[in-house]
Order: sequence, then structure tokens, then C-alpha cells
Amino acid sequence: MHPFLSKLAEGRAILFDGAMGTMIYDKGVYINQCFDSLNLTQPRMIEDIHAEYVKAGCDVLETNTFGANRINLAKYALAESVRDINIAGARIARAAGPELLVAGSIGPLSTNVEPLGAVSRADAEDAYCEQADALIEGGVDLLILETFGQMEMIRAAAGAVLSNKKLPVIFQLAVNHEGRTDYGTPMEHAVTFLNETDVDVIGLNCTIGPAPMLDLLKRLTRLTMKPISIQPNAGYPRLVGGRNIYMTTPEYIAEYAVQFLGAGASIIGGCCGTTPRHIRAMKQAIRSRYPEKRENRIEKAAPRDAVEPVPLADKSRLAAKFARGEFAVSVEITPPRGCDASAVIESAKLLKQNGIDAVNIPDGPRASARLAPMPLAILLERDAGIETVLHYTCRDRNIIGMQSDFLGAHAAGLRNVLIITGDPPKLGDYPYATAVFDLDSIGLTRVVSGLNHGHDIGGNPIGKPTAFCIGVGANPGFEDQAREIDRLFQKKEAGAEFIITQPVFDIAQFESFMTSIQGIGIPLLAGLWPLVSFKNAEFMNNEVPGVIVPQSILDRMRDAGTGPEAVKVGIQIARELMREMKGMIQGVQISAPFGRVQHAIDVLEA
Repeated sequence: MHPFLSKLAEGRAILFDGAMGTMIYDKGVYINQCFDSLNLTQPRMIEDIHAEYVKAGCDVLETNTFGANRINLAKYALAESVRDINIAGARIARAAGPELLVAGSIGPLSTNVEPLGAVSRADAEDAYCEQADALIEGGVDLLILETFGQMEMIRAAAGAVLSNKKLPVIFQLAVNHEGRTDYGTPMEHAVTFLNETDVDVIGLNCTIGPAPMLDLLKRLTRLTMKPISIQPNAGYPRLVGGRNIYMTTPEYIAEYAVQFLGAGASIIGGCCGTTPRHIRAMKQAIRSRYPEKRENRIEKAAPRDAVEPVPLADKSRLAAKFARGEFAVSVEITPPRGCDASAVIESAKLLKQNGIDAVNIPDGPRASARLAPMPLAILLERDAGIETVLHYTCRDRNIIGMQSDFLGAHAAGLRNVLIITGDPPKLGDYPYATAVFDLDSIGLTRVVSGLNHGHDIGGNPIGKPTAFCIGVGANPGFEDQAREIDRLFQKKEAGAEFIITQPVFDIAQFESFMTSIQGIGIPLLAGLWPLVSFKNAEFMNNEVPGVIVPQSILDRMRDAGTGPEAVKVGIQIARELMREMKGMIQGVQISAPFGRVQHAIDVLEA
């Protein structure tokens, strides 16, 4: 199978690069020049732009040939250079990203096809055949026809490129926020036509920004069974100092990149106004939420001399509760920003006195730098005498460092771990920090399960096996619910022994989630967050991915005002939620907002 089609079949998120014209313009080339001809006159400039996108982390580079057809080039007296420009464009992209796929970019003609324009259908088809042949000769891996709107031109371009199809083809339409082309044609008409062709992917690009593009994507998923590509502009341009400037931030477009994938897109990228900074942000976001299947690299490592793992009941006191089917309670305490752990130790002592089973310690929550959770866990178990659940994220360490950390944690006496993929750095205090993500949570769960069976990543014996009680995260409110459930079952198969969810506020949503994972067969602790104010409720609803706070709860917190009364109402809501969920779960994890562990204790007094 063609490498591009293999990626599609595997369900991976495929990231294209961003705008070429925007980058050329930013380098001082005026728009009255032929950008495509720069492949011949300034190839180093074009290669440098491609190299920036390679460094940003894209999977596919598009050639600088968007307008390189005979009819467009004739305006610059370059009609006879079609072949040279397209071959050069393909080879420049290949040189910049030899390990990446290269897509040959083909755009619309600069004039309409009959009956709306003077170009005949035959001439249009000849122009597209000529360009496609030159791109293929130059060595592209696939063809992408993009920014099309006129139906006659769509028919001509598709007919020409597909008449002697040699490579995968993506066909992207340009429509406004209502889903209509510049000619008033509904995208449904064009999609209906493309569905009957041998086009491999149907998509949308240009014209509009991320928000309206997401709405149109949801319409598009109902129109076609083919894979879908989405490449929005960086919003709408604004005239600043005589130049059109796109103001959409990388962070904004990255959030929508995740939503595009959750809503059904297989391919994402950027069009006008997007830069390597936007693509880098998109890459970090999707690697966090839709990690590459890198765990497969270690999946096939055959263990040698594998041993029987330690039984669940013998791993820890918390694990013993799970094994006996008893209700367990952990409380999450965020590590301090400094090096003084005394306040956290005193809080942990108070929790132990009130019968809490374990303290849950986040690892770099919201991608912020705090006291490392592993030494804090050691301090709490030693000085407060309470078991801990050590969060461990995949974001910050490579495979070797991860394995070393777990061996060290076990040697220090830690037994309960919660393995999560981790928030991308852009969400936190250091947005330019580099994320590693050598593995996602499924892959790391498999690694730690291997340690529990007495072998390392490479299948080599480690002697005495570790005895970790392995927990994983789940998000009942994740927008792509089918994918979340599928990944949760994969985590179970990889070796997970318990589940902790994101904070739950919507009982109906939670009940639906629990119905979907019936038969998973491992304990689940539901997350509870005692709200302290209406502002806190708004933050949880709008800023924490996958958390939905129903309007009824928002109204109750708004009516409660501020101060002690709001805290009291927040605790009461958490108590009500726990009572409603208790028959479905084997425990709760209660957060201590702003380190106030008494709020968690008050929830349990119910």
C-alpha cells in the first residue's frame, strides 16, 4: 500500500505544513511577482521555508507550485516553464524533508472555465495534466488540489488528474462560513460529485478561520465516507500598516486542531496566514491528545525469563482495597511551586487522620514546573505515613529516562502510579518548552507492566520484578468519546489495574460513559472537584478539556455568591455527585482546590 494511504488506514493524525505564500511575502517578495517561479530563481529561499516547517514537526510538505499551471504562468511570460518550475518545486521540497511525504500542490486557474470564463474545458484539463505530470516526474508522493470553488473547474481538474491516476489525490474546496463557494454553490454539490470519483481524500481549505471551519467539518462528515482534510486560514486578515496581517495565535489554532481530529478529520494543516509557529503548536497539541503510535516500537520486544508478577493484593494497601472490592478514597494535592514541602506534609497528615487511603500527586499539572512529584511522594510516605499515587506523564522524558525513573521509584518504596500522557507545554508557564512524548500512556503502561513481569523495555531480565499498582486516566467528557473508550480498553490490555477520571459534574454524561465501558473489569475512581466559586466553575467548564459543568450547577454557584457560602454549596454539590455515582464506582479521587484539603474531608463527611 502507498505510504500515505497506509498512514490514513492506521488512523494516525497527519499534519500538513502551513502557508507558503505568507512566508514568501514575509521575506519581502511582493505579490505582483510570480511566487512559483522562485523555485528557479531563489530555490534556497523556498528550501529554507520548507525546512522551517520540517523543524516545526509536520508530516507532509506541500510544493511551492500552487499556481504553476500554463494558464497562470502565461501572465508572467512563463508558460513554457511549467515543467521546470514544477519539477524544481518537487525536488526542493524533497531535499528539505527527505524523510517526509511531499504533496504536489495544484491550485485553480487564474480565470474561469467555460461557460463562466474564456478557458475551455479541454484547455483546462490539458493545463492540469501537464502540471500533474511534471510534479510526478519531480518525485512527489501525492497530489493535493486545493482552494477550488467553480464547479466546471472542479470537474476539469478532477477529470484531468484522475484520468491517468498514479498517486493518491486530495481534493480540497474553498467555501465561506455558510459552506458556499465564491460562486454561491453549496459545498454539498461539489462533495456529491467528488464522492463519485477516485479521489482519496475530500477536504476544505482557505477562505475562513478555525471556528467556522469546525462547523463545516461537522457538515462534511455527513456528506462523505472518504477521509477528510481540514486546512483553515489563520482567521481573517486585518490591514495593518498597509499589509494584510493574520492575527490568529498559534495557541488558538492548535486548540482547534485537536477539535478537528475529534470531529472526524484525518488530515489537518494550515492555509493563508499560518506559519511554522502555528504548525509547531498544532503538533504539540495533537501529540498530547492524539499521540503517534510509538509504543509499537517496544510492543514486540520479547521478554526473556519473564516471571510471575506480584499479586494485586500484595502490592500496596490501596491495591489490597481494590482486590477486596472495597471503596477507596484518594485526595489530590498539587505540589508546591518552591522547595518547601512542609505544608503539604502537614496536609497529608490531616488526610491520614481522617481515613483517606492515599494522596494523589500530579506531575507538572497544567504543564507547570513544581516540586517533582517523586521526591514529594517519598517525603509524604516517610513523614506523613500515608500512601501516595504518583502521577507520571509521558511529556517530559524519553524512554530511557522513564524506565530509570520507575526503577528508582520502586527502590524508594513507591508502589501506586497513575500513568498519563500529559498536557502539552503550551498550556502552561513555559510554552516554548520542548515536549518529548516518546511514548503515550498506553505505551508507558505496557513498559511498566513489563517491569512488573521482570523485564525491561528490550525484554531483558531485571531480576526481582517491580510491584507497581498501575493506574491510568480517563476522560468521560472527551469530545471523541469512541476514541477515548477504545484507548481505555487498550490501556487495560496494556496492564492497567485501576482508572481515575477527570472531575465529574455531569451525571448523565458519566452514566453514558460507564455504560460504554461495562466489562472492563478494573476498579474506577471518579474524580470530584469541590467548587469554591462561580469563577472556579466557569474555569472548569471552559478551560479544562473534557470537563463539562452543567448549567444547573453553574447557576447554583452563581447564586451562592462568593466566600464561605459558595464553598459550602460547592461541597454540597460534590457530596450529591458522589452519592449518585457510588453504585457505579469503586472509589473517588477528590481534588483539594488551592491546597485546601479540608474541603475534601468535608465532602467525605456525607
